[in-house]
Amino acid sequence: MMMNVKREALCVKRGFVALGILAMMLLVPLTSGCAGNLAPGDPRQMTFPTVEFTPPEPDRVVLENGMIVYFLEDHELPLVSITATMRTGSWLDPAEKIGLASLTGSVMRTGGGGGLSSKQVDEELEQFAGDVNISIGRQSGSASLDVLSKDLKRGLQIFSGLIQTPSFEPARVELAKLQAIEGIRRRQDNPGSIVGREFMKLLYGPEHPTARESSITSITRITRDDLVAFHRKTIHPNGLMLGVTGDFDKSAMLALLREVFGDWKRGEVPVLTIADVPQDKAAKPVVRFVNKDTSQTHLRIGHLTIKENDPDYVALAIANDILGGSSFRSRLFNDVRTKQGLAYSVGSRLNSGMHDQGVWLMRAETKLPSTQEVIARFLANMGRMRTELVTDSELAEAKEAYVNSFVFSFASSSAIVGRLMTLEYDGLPKDFLQQLRARVIALTKEEILAAAKKHFNPERLTIVAVGAGEALPKLLSGFGEVKEIRLAPEG
Repeated sequence: MMMNVKREALCVKRGFVALGILAMMLLVPLTSGCAGNLAPGDPRQMTFPTVEFTPPEPDRVVLENGMIVYFLEDHELPLVSITATMRTGSWLDPAEKIGLASLTGSVMRTGGGGGLSSKQVDEELEQFAGDVNISIGRQSGSASLDVLSKDLKRGLQIFSGLIQTPSFEPARVELAKLQAIEGIRRRQDNPGSIVGREFMKLLYGPEHPTARESSITSITRITRDDLVAFHRKTIHPNGLMLGVTGDFDKSAMLALLREVFGDWKRGEVPVLTIADVPQDKAAKPVVRFVNKDTSQTHLRIGHLTIKENDPDYVALAIANDILGGSSFRSRLFNDVRTKQGLAYSVGSRLNSGMHDQGVWLMRAETKLPSTQEVIARFLANMGRMRTELVTDSELAEAKEAYVNSFVFSFASSSAIVGRLMTLEYDGLPKDFLQQLRARVIALTKEEILAAAKKHFNPERLTIVAVGAGEALPKLLSGFGEVKEIRLAPEG
């Protein structure tokens, strides 16, 4: 019944949205009539004012045990969402037990906690349509609770128990290990996943926290005691941030949080430190292939790059957008896909964070005979970005797309709070996105050219291709010394 109430509330919201759209449609003939006999202009010449948006400001409170809480009330629906970010992660995995952090997060949710068995947790949440998720990724852990506001107290008690005092039931630990091992065995099934993983291992090195992988051996070594110790060592209230949004009263919510989390004692929070990869000044392109029976060649071409707080980040991000990040209007799309017809999927990507080196790459899926030509077109477009100014229209379109998409970073109360939590976790100022937006508006073609020339480095490229191995070495030989990557049979 409670699930029905939740669905009905969402349906009511959708109904209002539908009525609004209908009203706008009914107004179209009226506005068209007001235009008189004016002929419509070329839509490509239409201009619109820049979207201006000031997001609401959440409240921030630090509890006595060091837990940070962001509050943002939203009474539109009788729902409350709580998200948690925990300063932990797989970067802390021992070298011989890769996969420990991931297993810990999984069994924190599935293995019971707070004095309840796993079965009791699931049954209670099902009774009032509560939803709880917990996971631990590479640089952080996350947890979430979604519940009707009338069931908030009980939902929060269960949520708190799973985070503070997970039971790690032995049967659930073994099940999670079996699931992880099965995932490893299937790892080599998808050529798109293979090319991405092998590309990262070549960039960072297979033992680096950003690229290393679990194995059947490493998962088998992990015991329940390891999960208990990892949780006890890395998850503390003074290393945790909560974001609370939805239908609640702040003072009542603060009292409830102190009730369920107040007895949790501070601990020694691990400092998130991931070492940079030393760069070889005499580097030369690295060319590798994986022999996989597939109808297409899956390509990755790129190298390590800057972090998000680098002064060149904005210029490089817009350069990447123009080159291949903007899909239909990008140079790579128009050249490799539209004009040459060499690939259906093509583009470039800039992945930059704060805690490890960023990655810039170009990607494509193409027919085997087209592999050499696609790589050549990639290199030609990369070279053009390094030697020619972008056009006025390219710069204007890229700026407009970035600036007008700014509002979507704050599309909901939970998104607003989540952004602030991420910025604080990464040690960035809370107006960091606004600063980026201002820098994009002021960006010049000359700054883009300088950033591309500095940070798109042809001599440091790593090229990885997954496809039919009999022909690939010859197709790749013009770009450097070709070597084969032999995949482990277990995945």
